[in-house]
Amino acid sequence: MFTIRSEYEPQGDQPKAIEELSSGINKNYRFQTLLGVTGSGKTYTMANIIAKVNRPTLVLSPNKILAVQLYNEFKEFFPENRVEFFISYYDYYQPEAYIPSRDIYIEKNADINDILVKMRLSTLKSVLTRRDVIVVSSVSAIYASGNPDDFSNINLYLRVNEEYSRREILVKLGKMQYTRQEKDFLGGTFRWKGDVLEIFPPYEDFGIRVTFFDNEVEKIEAIDVLNRTIIEEFDKITIYPAKEFVTSQEKIFSAIERINADLQTQIEYFKREGKLLEAQRIEQRVRQDIEFLQTLGYCKGIENYSRYFDGRNPGDSPWTLLDYFDDDFIAFIDESHIAVPQLRAMFRGDYARKKNLVDYGFRLPSALDNRPLRFEEFLEKTNQIIFVSATPGPFEMEVSDQIVEQIIRPTGLVDPKVEVKSTEGQVDDFISEVKEVVERGERALAVVLTKKDAEILSDHLNLMGIKSLYLHSELDTIERAEVVKKLRNGEIEVVVGVNLLREGLDLPEVSLVAIMDADREGFLRSETTLIQTIGRAARNVEGKVLLYADRITEAMKTAIDETNRRREIQIQYNKENNIIPRSIIKKLPEDMFAPFKDNEVKEEDYIFAVEENLSPDDYLAMLEEKMYEAASELKYEEAARYRDEIKRIKRKYNIKQN
Repeated sequence: MFTIRSEYEPQGDQPKAIEELSSGINKNYRFQTLLGVTGSGKTYTMANIIAKVNRPTLVLSPNKILAVQLYNEFKEFFPENRVEFFISYYDYYQPEAYIPSRDIYIEKNADINDILVKMRLSTLKSVLTRRDVIVVSSVSAIYASGNPDDFSNINLYLRVNEEYSRREILVKLGKMQYTRQEKDFLGGTFRWKGDVLEIFPPYEDFGIRVTFFDNEVEKIEAIDVLNRTIIEEFDKITIYPAKEFVTSQEKIFSAIERINADLQTQIEYFKREGKLLEAQRIEQRVRQDIEFLQTLGYCKGIENYSRYFDGRNPGDSPWTLLDYFDDDFIAFIDESHIAVPQLRAMFRGDYARKKNLVDYGFRLPSALDNRPLRFEEFLEKTNQIIFVSATPGPFEMEVSDQIVEQIIRPTGLVDPKVEVKSTEGQVDDFISEVKEVVERGERALAVVLTKKDAEILSDHLNLMGIKSLYLHSELDTIERAEVVKKLRNGEIEVVVGVNLLREGLDLPEVSLVAIMDADREGFLRSETTLIQTIGRAARNVEGKVLLYADRITEAMKTAIDETNRRREIQIQYNKENNIIPRSIIKKLPEDMFAPFKDNEVKEEDYIFAVEENLSPDDYLAMLEEKMYEAASELKYEEAARYRDEIKRIKRKYNIKQN
């Protein structure tokens, strides 16, 4: 099943960790912990365990940039197997909310990233149809997804030499939320001309061409979407839904009945409580949603009614990615000291926000069941878990059947030297240190306390001739990955960050890490955070860490002592085994989104190709004409694309929005 590809063999503490943790899985240990120092090759150890036990695997990461890194690494280790990526598909997300103290209702507002939608759909299909699958995910794994039975069963199966009704195929494609589109070859669309049906599954890099003779399937071919050439022929094919959430007409009618019943109950409740405004509000909003469901099969905020479509009772856990896996899958929780508290917090934050919406008549109580899993539910839905961290938290240490240490690095690298310096003139001192690092062709990281500090320091470094970018939570997933890539390939020399620089970033070119104001008490300068941040310099033989502080806090002392303890063990091991430390050599990964970008036929390739040949005014006039034409033909998705392009052009040329 799983075939690992690597030019290296396990070394240092890796063989022992692989053997002990694999053995623990085979002994049905429920929880285990891999306590591995930074740069000890924890990802390679995980890959070897996966290959050894041969089970579907979920790798959960606490943030998106680490998820990108893990995805790239597992793709390299398992080129013959399926490695998938599952994170939130929002570039920007403002959840629906109500603030009672100010009587402000905030509508949901979001920008959806089509590439990430595609990768999520690919994940669901792979997990349902293959055993040799590794899914790298963020905490999106615990948020509601479609019913796996519906996703699996509402499909289109075609076989060569079999007969099919054209009408039934069209109905089935509609149920699977594919839209008919005669001109543009976009994911989630199809077209039927004469005897040729072409379907463009959003989870594939190719289209499917089905050639009929009357009602009989003559040929099934995979085609290159751009140049229309044939890639491969199939005897049979199964097409899966174009969206995560699909359901049958029968379930929609059944759901509407239950929504109506709960609406009546809620109206009566509000009236009994003397909340007439809330009663009027909930009736108006839900009746409108029901009308859309009856006529179109969907409505705005349909996810708030997911319990009805799924047939769940109040309080039942929602369907998530975890429900798509076979029962014997294994899960790795990377950087578990961060991920476990994060998993615990998701439900509480979501519940508090939605409770206001329910209490004030904006949503039915069913909205509370469109939620992330509780931590206990997450544990129930996972079979066996290996926590992975250089600094495991108290939960992992308490529940683990065994804790396996991985302190010795395969490269012989030892933990970096840690030096404490005064905060007076810390920026100037850092600049002089960076100049030495840059002369050696190496890179540096600076860790500050706030996003604003990161931006200010980055700007100052650029003014001083040091190429720098900042990295913080306001950058989207792809932008963060680009910053890291630019640091590694030398386009920039320093990255300044706040919290995103502490966890697991694999940056072998970095030989200097500076922690500004290291003596500030709090989460950002706790012993765990300091140990993790110090580890960013542990992948380079010249690794050095500067703690700018005017006193030694308890957290600093613990972090320095633990770093020195590990350093002594590593130096002793190197002496005993005649090992000369060497920096990690790691090639730059390809753009993880490239397969999706290059092969996807974008609107610009067809609809917007004439922009460069027209003036902005003429181009806008053409777009508006096309938009109204599409809307009059009820092609709302196509009209929306023209609308979005109009907005983009107006922003680009600073034209006032209507």
